[in-house]
Amino acid sequence: MISIIIANWRVIGGIFMGWSLGANNAANIFATGVSARIVSYRTAVLLMAIFIILGSIIEGPKCMDIIKEVTELDLDAALLISFSSAAAVAFMTVLGLPASTSQAIIGSMIAYSLASGANSPDWWKLGKIFSCWIFTPVGAAFFSYLLYKIFAVFFKKFIKSDMAFNIAIKWLLIITGCYGSYTLGANNVANATGVYYSSGILNVNQACAIGGISIAFGVITYSYKVMDTVGNKITNLGPLGAFIVVLANAVTIHVFTQIGVPVSSSQAVVGAVVGIGMVKGADSISKKVLTEIFLGWTSAPLISGIVTYIVFFIF
Repeated sequence: MISIIIANWRVIGGIFMGWSLGANNAANIFATGVSARIVSYRTAVLLMAIFIILGSIIEGPKCMDIIKEVTELDLDAALLISFSSAAAVAFMTVLGLPASTSQAIIGSMIAYSLASGANSPDWWKLGKIFSCWIFTPVGAAFFSYLLYKIFAVFFKKFIKSDMAFNIAIKWLLIITGCYGSYTLGANNVANATGVYYSSGILNVNQACAIGGISIAFGVITYSYKVMDTVGNKITNLGPLGAFIVVLANAVTIHVFTQIGVPVSSSQAVVGAVVGIGMVKGADSISKKVLTEIFLGWTSAPLISGIVTYIVFFIF
């Protein structure tokens, strides 16, 4: 693995992108559980790192082809696009805002095509990706709302004591968190190293392995800021809500993995949190924080595109 990276030094851009993705997006898997004090931060990041790598290796190839189909890239383009989009996501992470890595990557790819005069992106493929971006938070909110209603009835009927409830929630959250981490790795590894697979510098297995490890490293080293935003500042979830958000997020991301489109886990988890807020009442949702997050989503492709454009003409 190290020899591959040394021989193909441009992969450093993908590693940076993977780290930024892990620090920003992957924290969302266990953010609600950590904020509800059901799972410790240390346990959460360890489980996420393990299952993200597994998901990247086992199902990561499913989303790699879409990046290759959007536009053809050479090695220098792959480095420029991955580095620029990673810088945009890292900037959002420092601010504590969830950002869409898939939007950042596409923003950079479009900017590169415009700046270099290279082959225009496949707008039909981009349209497929854009539509999935819209349905990600909407779908997660739907699943969250529905699952909350179902499990609320289940717990009320079958779980009678507070002790049994707390034990059940803890283990359900851990299991679904591992599942969510797996689906995140499977879906989002293409955002980290897909451009290197597209350019031919890495084969699909190498891209999935390097991307998965990079995402896991980002989770372990710098995931707490966005975790705090998503878990504590949007709405007061409670233990059941924390579990449902993780499950709805995981189901949503896994659905798009089977379609073969990498989507934003940040959008999915925020959509799921909003779904819980809808059950509890719209007044429980912090509209100020949601506005800031929405601005973060729309800013990510714009910032990455601007950085790509500027760096292209400088170098």
